[in-house]
Amino acid sequence: MRRPLGVTVHRYIVDSQRLHPEATGDLSGLLNELIVAGKTISAEVNMAGLADVLGMSGKTNIQGEEVQKLDEFANRTIVRRMARSGYLCVMTSEEEDDIIPVEEGYEGKYTLAFDPLDGSSNIDVNVSIGTIFSVHRRLSKEGQGDIGDLLQPGRKQVAAGYILYGSSTMLVFTTGHGVQGFTLDPSVGEFYLSHADIKTAERARYVSVNTYNQPFWQKNVQEFFEMINRPDKSKGRPYSSRYIGSLVADFHRNLITGGIFAYPRDTKDSSKPYGKLRLLYEAAPLAMLIEQAGGRAITDDCRNILDIEAEDLHQRVPLIIGSKLDVDEAEEFLSR
Repeated sequence: MRRPLGVTVHRYIVDSQRLHPEATGDLSGLLNELIVAGKTISAEVNMAGLADVLGMSGKTNIQGEEVQKLDEFANRTIVRRMARSGYLCVMTSEEEDDIIPVEEGYEGKYTLAFDPLDGSSNIDVNVSIGTIFSVHRRLSKEGQGDIGDLLQPGRKQVAAGYILYGSSTMLVFTTGHGVQGFTLDPSVGEFYLSHADIKTAERARYVSVNTYNQPFWQKNVQEFFEMINRPDKSKGRPYSSRYIGSLVADFHRNLITGGIFAYPRDTKDSSKPYGKLRLLYEAAPLAMLIEQAGGRAITDDCRNILDIEAEDLHQRVPLIIGSKLDVDEAEEFLSR
């Protein structure tokens, strides 16, 4: 027998807006438009094995990575939906070289940075993937926005979240007042509140890291992960290893169950001296989520991810993110 359904995401957003009489409704509208785009992407992802949307598109993105067909579809879906929404002044995507202007006459007061399909290298093998998004208030006064509106620290985000396409489709987001999780009921096409006020465990249960990169890490980072792998009953160690290689999937599991994810800088690829993950599209939005859920996010040289001033649309940063006590311990160890 099916469990009775409760609060829809639309009802949750409307009710939250009522708690803030000064709100104009623009942020609520922006989130609702993103949710529609997410539903469209979810439907296409769920048809991936039947429709001709698997495999490479034949294009290469700004990161030098081959673009999957679903990457391209997700990027196009979000851009088209949001360009005429009336809530944005400018956008940027992991898949695009430059800023993405909105349509003239539809300029709004927010910006959007997004990774249309994180983990896309796993698409063909049916691993969970997701859309990550970050929202800031514009800095410019009016009209079309510019790159300065986008290059803001994560601490100034007004909303961040992701849509996870897995065994079920989940929307997880924050507007700075806790983290809420909604699960899509495909039979009615609605997201329903399934994980209210998510709080991550203070101590990790899992470690999510590509251990085969360990020889290329900085020595103190190697030593830290060797240390937390030693038995310590008081801290529940050694932890279990869980690494999917899809950031949004690894992060989601650790958010729900407690864990620490790391992608430190390494010497394996000289073209990526600061690691693999992008600040605007991946690290900053997930850092906002984890802090709102009681965790933390830092770099491997102990900078708080949310305090980093972005200098480039595709800036990369090393990332250590997850349960607070473990990230605290990493910070103390790595700052010696």
